Amino acid sequence: MQHTNRLAKETSPYLLQHAHNPVDWFPWGSEALEKARSEDKPILVSIGYAACHWCHVMERESFEDMDTAAFMNEHFVNVKIDREERPDLDHIYMDAVQAISGSGGWPLNVFLTPEGKPFYGGTYFPPRPIYNRSSWKEVLSGVSATFRERRAEVEQQAEGLIRHVKTSGMFSIGERKAGGDTGERKAEGGVDFSPETLKKTRDQLMATADKKEGGFGGAPKFPQSFSIRYLLHYYHYTGDRSALEQACLSLDKMILGGIYDQLGGGFARYSTDELWLVPHFEKMLYDNALLVIVLCEVFQATGKELYRVAIEETIGFVVRELSNGEGGFFSALDADSEGIEGKYYVWEKTEIEEVLGGSAELFCEVYGVTEEGNWEEKNILTRKERVLSPEEKAVLAEARRRLLERRGARIAPALDDKVLLGWNALMNLACSKAYAALGDEKYREMAVGNMAFLREHMKGEGLNFYYHSYKGEARYPAFLDDYANLIAALIGLQEVTGDAGYLLEAREIAEEVLVHFGNPENGFFFYTHDGQGDVVVRKMEVYDGATPSGNSMMAFNLLYLSVIFDEPGWGERARSMALELQRPVVTYPGSFGVWATLFQAFTYTIPEVVITGEQPEKARKEFLSHLIPYRVFQSADRKDTQFPLLRGKLIDEVSLIFLCKSYSCQLPVNEVATAIRNLENVYKFQQ
Repeated sequence: MQHTNRLAKETSPYLLQHAHNPVDWFPWGSEALEKARSEDKPILVSIGYAACHWCHVMERESFEDMDTAAFMNEHFVNVKIDREERPDLDHIYMDAVQAISGSGGWPLNVFLTPEGKPFYGGTYFPPRPIYNRSSWKEVLSGVSATFRERRAEVEQQAEGLIRHVKTSGMFSIGERKAGGDTGERKAEGGVDFSPETLKKTRDQLMATADKKEGGFGGAPKFPQSFSIRYLLHYYHYTGDRSALEQACLSLDKMILGGIYDQLGGGFARYSTDELWLVPHFEKMLYDNALLVIVLCEVFQATGKELYRVAIEETIGFVVRELSNGEGGFFSALDADSEGIEGKYYVWEKTEIEEVLGGSAELFCEVYGVTEEGNWEEKNILTRKERVLSPEEKAVLAEARRRLLERRGARIAPALDDKVLLGWNALMNLACSKAYAALGDEKYREMAVGNMAFLREHMKGEGLNFYYHSYKGEARYPAFLDDYANLIAALIGLQEVTGDAGYLLEAREIAEEVLVHFGNPENGFFFYTHDGQGDVVVRKMEVYDGATPSGNSMMAFNLLYLSVIFDEPGWGERARSMALELQRPVVTYPGSFGVWATLFQAFTYTIPEVVITGEQPEKARKEFLSHLIPYRVFQSADRKDTQFPLLRGKLIDEVSLIFLCKSYSCQLPVNEVATAIRNLENVYKFQQ
């Protein structure tokens, strides 16, 4: 390579992509900050991720250009950040750029004072002015001149942006004196949770729902698995068929559309159109984990074969293309191959005919393949929902196998092969859900193996109680959402295995979070550990975006663990957090989907279910196959007094199922079906 910069020593695939730019890139750290201070230069922070299409475009156009790089090196200290390695920095500087420009995205290019405070920024800048957008060179020149000539204005702008970042996303959450009882707060106007609140939330979601093509809103369309899950749960509690139908319509259209990989399984990031036809072809681990979770639940509710197949194929994709062979899961696949977005996935009809021969006609009919194509003269495979004979199913299965083999000979998209704790925990939870829904032992084994990998490679001490990222070595202290997702995964593992050790581990991690992430002023949690010193501000995130917010997941965890360990203060804290957000959640449920789903748990009775017996596995497996959106569940094959729900429970040769509330239990029953009917009667009584 003609050039090599400091990024060559990094492990992030995204940073390594820029290791041979002529730009003198630094990774984020003390060296860059000290250089900026000593030379009194502004810092240019450029943030992206390995699967980001426009990040690649800007690199080719600007960061590989010698003249542009020379100007950047002379006038700035240049820092590259992988947003997936350092989401804490991405959150801070994204909020600043959104305040400046009204929009955000990646690549994110933000200019900082030598103290690390943002004062200007934007997203993609072209090499030449176009569409009323300044060129990158113009931006560089203007920022450099402003920093030299109008320094006081720059400092003033930076201070204002820092004040904004501190409070962005937290709405009107009021700060109270430290040490106050978080259980005393009520939502504005003193209104508690109610079925009417849930109906308003449902109505808001349905008002934005696409009743014809599924999903919510127009193009670009994201899966919004949290919104789908809310409607599914709403149906469970209320019997509202329209909520179930919209949830199913959304999943059906995605599974049959181009956003779903019809050959290899798995979902792309989002659809660029309203029909789910043309995806942005990158595949992210977290999207597929979250969609598997909701697919498992809708399969439990409907038994529809389409969902079972999508679960199996999506997890199959993760095993085949995102597994590291040791139990861990990689992060993402790029949208591009050979520099062209989607090239790996699209087909010409002539190639399909060459590979399939006599079965090509049936395949092309079912998967929408034509001579002219449906996207840029190529075919993105979609599927017609039609009844197939057993013979046709067999022919199509063989056709998909042969085409997948042919596709495998192409130059594949780049793999982002770092392991992220929070995303792995979501996939772990998805595997537990898949075992519960389908009863296939291999999914439980995947979850157990993944947790063992995370413990072995990402567990540390002190500030690094757990690490956030792993690629040959573990790096960076874990963030709030890492810990919150990990606790949820441990809870899920306990349910499918009956191993109470997972609960003890979940409690240990929850206590770590309470001490080092908790904000005593308002009961929420900061995104970063209190010992982390390389951020200019500690943020609190409450939005449920592409992934659940750490705060909503912690509220779920605290509510569940409060029952498991008889810690009522934890449950009150979770309730208080949710009440603070009642107004924005009801008004904007698409941005607070996990919170909205949690509201349902607070509104209705939270059942406590215990299964005991010398061999509880069969009853546990049957019970878990049913959709019960929120309940606390334990099973045991021996007497155990350390958990309140298990104390005094009889262990017999025959499995016994106890339905409890506040540790007060009905007489046990022997049949799971009877226990499920009793649960349904509880919900009907409340409606």
